[in-house]
Amino acid sequence: MSKDTLLTPHSLKKDATYTLGRTSHETNRLIEQSRIYGESTRRLCVEAGIVDGMRVLEIGSGAGDVALMLSKLVGESGQVVGVDINPTILESARQRVLEIGINNIEFQAGDAREILFEEKFDAIVGRFVLMYMSDPTAALVQLITHLNPNGIIAFQEPEYTLYPAFQHPNTPLINQLISWILDVFHHSGAHLDAGLGLYQIFIDAGLPAPEMHLQSPIGAEGNWVGYRYMTTIFESLLPLIEEYSLSTPEQIDVDTLSDRLREEVLAAKRPFFLPLHVTAYSYLHAD
Repeated sequence: MSKDTLLTPHSLKKDATYTLGRTSHETNRLIEQSRIYGESTRRLCVEAGIVDGMRVLEIGSGAGDVALMLSKLVGESGQVVGVDINPTILESARQRVLEIGINNIEFQAGDAREILFEEKFDAIVGRFVLMYMSDPTAALVQLITHLNPNGIIAFQEPEYTLYPAFQHPNTPLINQLISWILDVFHHSGAHLDAGLGLYQIFIDAGLPAPEMHLQSPIGAEGNWVGYRYMTTIFESLLPLIEEYSLSTPEQIDVDTLSDRLREEVLAAKRPFFLPLHVTAYSYLHAD
């Protein structure tokens, strides 16, 4: 049993609504997401210097995919502590870890900004999590108090402000999907510019300028997994799309969405971009 405890909740502005929901669809989407974005997350962690024997705090663990990747990097002598505010999805993460037989991962339900950890960490990692926090800089300031000197800070966040650049007259379905995505995230209060915003977040948190990369999964072949992944995004987004009166299930038609996307891409001969993301890492310099 972990001896980590919750701090008295501090005053925070309201966080953004988690646009992708808490349903079984979302658990499946997170697993699909890791197949799409997992390699760039792993590369971020490797380039940042996460190695065997480290103790790593992972923020926003979800279904556990990032924690599973980190457990391989830190090895049996290391430890991964994954935190998520949603206790239900962590049950799925724990079950996956149990089935694989991994012993160096521990999950804890709660707000990472309000947890007092008994031991400090060598690295803090997060994927697509700061975008939902009301004040990402304040969150990072709090999180890095859990780091050892010279500890690693590595985050990966989406950058939606660039997404409209990929709209084109020959891809009306893709154009509409991009508009719906931007609208629902805007209504939710999420930070659409969290990716490029990582630079200012790191600097304002008192960290050295981060090493950054902008990336996007892109495909145009008939069997590309991105078509199915976009469908899982809309399966998760649908409740809020309806709540915000942006569209209807009939208009979106998730049952045929993947096929229609594929047909449009092949006919237009234009690659399809999934949401872009930025990776950034820096180090907590010793005083």
